[in-house]
Amino acid sequence: MTGGASADRVAVIGAGTMGHGIAQVAAVAGCRVELVDTAVQRVQASLEHIRANLDEGVARGKVTAAARDAALSNINGITDIAAAVHDADVVIEAVPEQMQLKVDVLARVAAAAPPDAFLASNTSGLSISEMQRALPDPDRIVGLHFFNPVHIMALVEVVHGQDTSDEVLDAAVAFARRLGKEPIVVKDSPGFASTRLGVALGLEAMRMLEEGVASAEDIDRAMELGYRHPMGPLRLSDLIGLDVRLDIARHMHAAFGGERFRPPAILERMVADGRLGRKSGAGFFAWND
Repeated sequence: MTGGASADRVAVIGAGTMGHGIAQVAAVAGCRVELVDTAVQRVQASLEHIRANLDEGVARGKVTAAARDAALSNINGITDIAAAVHDADVVIEAVPEQMQLKVDVLARVAAAAPPDAFLASNTSGLSISEMQRALPDPDRIVGLHFFNPVHIMALVEVVHGQDTSDEVLDAAVAFARRLGKEPIVVKDSPGFASTRLGVALGLEAMRMLEEGVASAEDIDRAMELGYRHPMGPLRLSDLIGLDVRLDIARHMHAAFGGERFRPPAILERMVADGRLGRKSGAGFFAWND
């Protein structure tokens, strides 16, 4: 099995927000990256987004022009999964949070990737053990939960599925560190550590807004100023996407029952109305970018 610190060839499946963020940090770390999606236009848009992020880093003095150019030269956009993973050391799927979709993608990856590559799912709460039960060689499957925006957020949750081997777990931790991240190892449990805590806080903030306890701005300021959170739970929910928050809340509620993770009516209503947060231009706050 490949060592994470020396994983030079990385394939990222899914060129959405998380996928292109993971591709960017891997390329900056010196990995050769294949960024895969089914649509050429989506791949090209993600490559342009990566360039814009790196250009901003140069403008702010955080990235040198040479480092930007080297990172961009390390990334190749492609639409063929088999071609992208055939010589990969690490494959990370970053497709939408739907169990069957992730299993289907990982099955295609497992059939084409080298047997010594480790396969990771970037999921914020879906069961790694459930994925393992549906796939061959379950010992090489691990969770790598990155946070948005990937190039800024330091945390990566490394999720130990029921069948994940110690060797793969160690390789995944080493790989996260190579990318400049701070990994924590968590057991495969609904919501892991961060999502379980974050969803509970976000849903309670929504219930407080429903009850008229305070405005969205002041609820967020309570956590920003009182607890030094860099962003309040409602603005963070807008950034994540209220549809994503709703899907995760439903999953957590099905897993745990009770009222703690039951989606508030305000969240159900906003998603039904197409108010999804930043991606739609409006959520708990107005977004103009």
